[in-house]
Amino acid sequence: MISANDLSPAELAALLHFHADAGVEWLLEEEAIDRFAEFEAMKAARRPAAAQAQQQHPAAGERPLPSQAPPRPNAATRPAPAERAASGPQPAIPDGEAVQQARFVAETARSLVELRTAIEAFSSCNLKHSARSTIFASGDAESGIMVIGSAPSAEDDREGMPFSGKSGQLFDKMLAAIGLTRSAILLTQVIPWRPPGNRAPSAAEMDICRPFIERQIALAEPKAILLLGNFSARFFFGENDTIHGLRGRWKEIAVADCVIPAIASLHPQDLLTAPVNKRLAWNDLLAFQAKLKSLSLLRN
Repeated sequence: MISANDLSPAELAALLHFHADAGVEWLLEEEAIDRFAEFEAMKAARRPAAAQAQQQHPAAGERPLPSQAPPRPNAATRPAPAERAASGPQPAIPDGEAVQQARFVAETARSLVELRTAIEAFSSCNLKHSARSTIFASGDAESGIMVIGSAPSAEDDREGMPFSGKSGQLFDKMLAAIGLTRSAILLTQVIPWRPPGNRAPSAAEMDICRPFIERQIALAEPKAILLLGNFSARFFFGENDTIHGLRGRWKEIAVADCVIPAIASLHPQDLLTAPVNKRLAWNDLLAFQAKLKSLSLLRN
């Protein structure tokens, strides 16, 4: 193991960036766990099976040894129940069953408050077990204006709110450019939990999360939707084109009994990576602003 004291500042920064890209966010557990005690307990648990196997199948020329009770770990070395539960694997839920549970949970929620509580308690999606926060809609649900991002980033997961960090700062500037603020819209994400390492959600994970985002739309009943990012545009438009092929054109999204006009644009993170595309995003924002004014959702 290489000590941090042996690394130069540049090497240490590169190593930290590598860990962040790999999805490593915390180097220490919230509570101290005695891994040596866990290992000793695991060895003690294996001794009865090994002794029984030796008695049933002794080696040639050897006599079976009299059975002996394996030593029991004392209280100091035995892991606490909470630690054993935390280290144990989560029960596997079939994808089809998880989708049915998500639909039931979403349909029974009669308000955004109830839906948020239900999603926070939902445990049948693998993404929930690796994420720190559940990202839910925030802002003004009565505004008639909805902006939907893709999936939480590492900053979103840490802060517990969508569009955090540098991309969030750029997003605030984009809203301000067309006369909007976060508090004046309903802001949410397609996926409520950050995928590990910022990977793309799997098809099964998308199916499980779909009832949640669709129920948010149905309860809020927005008059216009702005989709940000390639993933969210594909998710709602049902097309496999890139964001450059999907952006800038008004389409309709059908959710429950609602048909809502929606336009897609580049995600703020895309603009940080390729600032040359800001002119494209600006054209999309102007189109969104014009639609809001035509619907009397934004003052002239």
